[in-house]
Amino acid sequence: MPDRNLDFVPAMQEIAREAGVLLMEYFHQRVKVEYKGDVDLVTVADRKSEALIIERIRSRWPAHDVLGEEGTRIETGSDYKWYIDPLDGTTNFAHGFPVFCISMALEHKGKRIAGVVYDPTRPEMFAAEQGSGTYLNDQRVRVSTTSNLSECLVATGFPSHKRHKNPSIFF
Repeated sequence: MPDRNLDFVPAMQEIAREAGVLLMEYFHQRVKVEYKGDVDLVTVADRKSEALIIERIRSRWPAHDVLGEEGTRIETGSDYKWYIDPLDGTTNFAHGFPVFCISMALEHKGKRIAGVVYDPTRPEMFAAEQGSGTYLNDQRVRVSTTSNLSECLVATGFPSHKRHKNPSIFF
């Protein structure tokens, strides 16, 4: 069991909010887009956000491993491993569509123990920690009590055809 005294979620939220401020500055500038694959976009905002997040994690927990979406790989065999997507939704961001976030998760001995997803455009902070439930802006999130699917709101996203070939989706 991870050390409960380390209080990861509040620190993760602080880091995500700081990265959100940085992303919003770049969002209003309409930054140049680069491609790291056929349909995989990247911007200076992705890279700067990852650098900020990694710096904050390493300053608090220098022995932890980190895997970042934009290429950061710090693997020393630590019991703790961070997974970072510093700009989740780069395509939306790059096209000026304000639906993107910062995603961070923490693993301890192979088990995910904490995570945050921060949308700086709203601002909405989703946070979860093993054994503590899930929260949106400090309000507990609960599963819907609606049991009839026809009465529910259901949403999905459609990934690029080049990246995902799904016989159920026709373009």
